[in-house]
Amino acid sequence: MSSAPGRAATRRSPQPLEQSILLTATLCLLAAGAVMVYSASSARTLLQGHGDGTGYLIKYCLYGGLGLLVMRALSRGGLDAARRLTGPLLAVSFVLLLAVKVPHLGIKVNGAQRWLGAGFVQFQPSELMKLALVLYAAALLARRPERVRSVSALARPLLVVAAAACLLIAVEPDIGTALVIGVTLAAVLIAAGVPWRVLALLAAAAAAVVVLDALASPYSRARLTSFLHPYAHAGSSGFQAVQGQIAIGSGGLLGVGPGRSVQKIFYLPEAHTDFILAVIGEELGLLGVSALLFLYGLIAYAGLQAARAARGAYARLVAVGITSMILCQALLNVFAVLGLAPLTGVPLPLVSYGSSNLVIVMAGMGLLLNVAGGASHLAAVTRRGARDAGDRKQRRWNEDGAQADRDSRRRDRRARRARAGGGRRATG
Repeated sequence: MSSAPGRAATRRSPQPLEQSILLTATLCLLAAGAVMVYSASSARTLLQGHGDGTGYLIKYCLYGGLGLLVMRALSRGGLDAARRLTGPLLAVSFVLLLAVKVPHLGIKVNGAQRWLGAGFVQFQPSELMKLALVLYAAALLARRPERVRSVSALARPLLVVAAAACLLIAVEPDIGTALVIGVTLAAVLIAAGVPWRVLALLAAAAAAVVVLDALASPYSRARLTSFLHPYAHAGSSGFQAVQGQIAIGSGGLLGVGPGRSVQKIFYLPEAHTDFILAVIGEELGLLGVSALLFLYGLIAYAGLQAARAARGAYARLVAVGITSMILCQALLNVFAVLGLAPLTGVPLPLVSYGSSNLVIVMAGMGLLLNVAGGASHLAAVTRRGARDAGDRKQRRWNEDGAQADRDSRRRDRRARRARAGGGRRATG
């Protein structure tokens, strides 16, 4: 049995490294987001006469505070609750996605009908669906791991459910979120052990759907055309992409200085949301962008380390799914702003202004922190068990050694008595 001081030392063990990295990176990204949302939105808001320029900052802080509460709650045992509530969460997500298409319920912004709500309180159901599908896939594959062996087994019902969700999201239209879901589920399938031939078939089918959508949908075709020839459409569909690249190029290595961006005031639409990275590049330069990417790299590292050490298949798949979701979203946004991918409307996680995305990403971070804490607890239990086993072995060695000493002394006494008796007989 381990000693009481040993148990107390275990209870007072420091926060696990993965948890510390995840929490630090999240808080740093939130702080950067608050600063850059204010910088990207305040000047244009003042010029348009909409308040004192702090409106978007205040709302970002409100949603960020709500996200912190959700993250805190889910980091303390939220994984078990999420597993129990996966079914209802998935059903609610589908209902809300359908409600978006109902007249007078769904809100259309810039030609896309993706939101529910009124005024500044708006909710994007596709964000909730991203997290719900990660939890659903993790629960299904952890419970029935044999489903990864063939496409037909995966299709009933995982691929059918995922395809239905992506279809509802794509017709909003929101191709970016559908792509994030597809890549995230692919990462979960790889972590679950899906054969490469099955993954290749699924990737080919997904690529065919994307190509057909690009050819058939005017919205997607315009995005693809502006990506391939942005400067040929600099005054129309390519305007935002061109202005973003100009902003990035204007920043150079160190940037023009915080708050001094010109593009955000006169030229760059959606500067505080989808194109906040362009403002960061202009004001803070390549070093600022690199620091931001480093923080996402820390999340990727710590999330995958937590998945590797997770207790059970479900926790491992959830960690892989959430890490992939955040990383894929960040890369899609970065590539789009840099002109390396078509514009998809995907915000920069934890940094861009937004309500639904910010809260859902922080909910995912809470679950990821829960997995990291569970993995560290398992490691602590394993170390304590090994230490206790070592203590027991040492006690056995000590006891065996003491017994050997007693036996040796007993033999010595017998030998001395025998010699003494032999000497007396010889004398007599």
